[in-house]
Amino acid sequence: MPYLLRDSKPRPPPLPREARATHSSGKAYKELKQECLRRGSLFEDPDFPASDASLFFSEKPPVPFIWKRPGFWQHNEWLDVVIDDRLPTFKGRLVFLHSAEHNEFWSALLEKAYAKLNGSYEALKGGSTIEAMEDFTGGVGEMYEVKTAPDNFYEILEKALKRCSMVGCSIDTSSAAESEAKTPFGLIKGHAYSVTGIDEVSYRGQKVRLIRIRNPWGQVEWNGPWSDNSLEWRLVSPSEQKRLSQTALDDGEFWMKFEDFKVHFDKVEICNLTPDALEDSTAHKWEVTIHEGSWVRGSTAGGCRNFIDTFWTNPQIKMHLTETDDGQDDCTFIAALMQKDRRKLRKFGAEMLSIGYSIYESPGGDGHLNKDFFRYHASKARSKTYINLREVSNRFKLPPGDYILVPTTFEPHQEADFCLRIFSEKKAITEDLDENVAIDLPEPPNPSPQATEETEEEKQFRALFEKISGEDMEVSAEELEYVLNAVLKNKKDIKFKKLSLISCRNIISLMDTSGNGTLEFSEFKVFWEKLKKWINIFLLFDSDKSGSMSSYELRSALKAAGYQLNNYLLQLIVLRYSDEQFQIEFDDFLNCLIRLENASRVFQALSVKNKEFINLNIGEFINLAMNI
Repeated sequence: MPYLLRDSKPRPPPLPREARATHSSGKAYKELKQECLRRGSLFEDPDFPASDASLFFSEKPPVPFIWKRPGFWQHNEWLDVVIDDRLPTFKGRLVFLHSAEHNEFWSALLEKAYAKLNGSYEALKGGSTIEAMEDFTGGVGEMYEVKTAPDNFYEILEKALKRCSMVGCSIDTSSAAESEAKTPFGLIKGHAYSVTGIDEVSYRGQKVRLIRIRNPWGQVEWNGPWSDNSLEWRLVSPSEQKRLSQTALDDGEFWMKFEDFKVHFDKVEICNLTPDALEDSTAHKWEVTIHEGSWVRGSTAGGCRNFIDTFWTNPQIKMHLTETDDGQDDCTFIAALMQKDRRKLRKFGAEMLSIGYSIYESPGGDGHLNKDFFRYHASKARSKTYINLREVSNRFKLPPGDYILVPTTFEPHQEADFCLRIFSEKKAITEDLDENVAIDLPEPPNPSPQATEETEEEKQFRALFEKISGEDMEVSAEELEYVLNAVLKNKKDIKFKKLSLISCRNIISLMDTSGNGTLEFSEFKVFWEKLKKWINIFLLFDSDKSGSMSSYELRSALKAAGYQLNNYLLQLIVLRYSDEQFQIEFDDFLNCLIRLENASRVFQALSVKNKEFINLNIGEFINLAMNI
């Protein structure tokens, strides 16, 4: 199951110098290095041993590998990955990534660190350029199909390069045979090019938009208009050529007309860098906010909008867009949703889930939006598609205002941890609508034995009490169990098996004002009024009158009883009280409410009595109390 996040508040992007140590010893690189120096031995990594298990998780190696010695950001945090320098070889040659120079090993060592981070070398199969760019920079990726790119695509690329973003482009292949095939214009299919510049040049009295591309081979260039030795450059002044760093060298870098670029290239990938990855002198930087959360079956894994009954239970993030882009009427931002640790979990059978998100205009207020809101309101924007990639990101332009972003898996009941990053032109303020814990309880009434007139119902209870308890009119937990079940079995509007002894003990714990471990009749009458309210709430959400309610409805049911819980507490309660079909029976619902009320009353009493004694907030205290 996913990790349950206690705190899902927005946070600033982490810095590389704050990298978390990932070694099982808890020690970072410098400490491990000092230990090896003291021992006079080379480092051997017990976390990622030189064995077959570090190479493949689903099969045995095809040949016997020998490990030889030659002689990083993931999921919203920088990681200090420590490795030894043993590398897998076959017949004296490196098996995986290697340099043309046989005595150059930096790339193989970097690959080993990346393999360790993901669990094995095999876990690196089937990746994408943008995924690696993100992991090595901490940036957020965008992918564009050039032929269907937005009208302002030139401006998007221009701003990306001003922000020092990493930009790559490629030409699609229709078959494996076309990979690395050269076109008549000198371009290589299936090849990863980088975009290094974009500008306008004066040509025959008109402005022509150009884009500069680099072939990492350092040779083989575009030979069409505006290529290194083309006639077009003869009509451009030397000063203009110098400004554009135009040279007629076979160095792999070349200019081409932007319109030609759109004709010949198919994909563009942009990795937008976070402010910490840029120099302080960089003029244009993204504003970044980050949210982390979990989809947990039965509580917050509601699936996409197709599943309206559970969609509303997904995590909800409120976004305040207040400042428009410079010279514009709208606010530009990139929303990037990433599912965490799926490569590492492949050895346990986990695959990439299809993920996406929807964005709605906020109706105002701070609470979690309910099912009816999504039933009657259309989204203002959404991810292009649900797809089984590690990250789904899209760029949007929306008017200033408040919006609700709902990250989801496509199917309900699918569990994963996620990270949502918002990159905005101007600062966007975000908050998790599920973070706050609020309790709205009435003051506990003082039981009064001097009631002037009893109702017919109370007379029946008194007679039953006298029969069970005797003259003292006090019942134990076992006797209370008999009384309640005897009364409730005659109620036609509620269907359930029986109340458990544990629930009755909790009832006495909640209502026993004398502290003698029994329940007086006056205390029982107070509880009975409370119980009738809780029964009505349960019936409201037991839609099919089966005697159980869907765990996805628990948030609303608890809210009706006076409790607004954050996702973390809700997920814990669902895990504790629901069954495998995500159903909660009345006895479990009752037990949950009793423990919540008991915990909140104790918290209120302690916090009033001694403010120095208790430093927990209400949510933390309830979490503690519910787990005792």
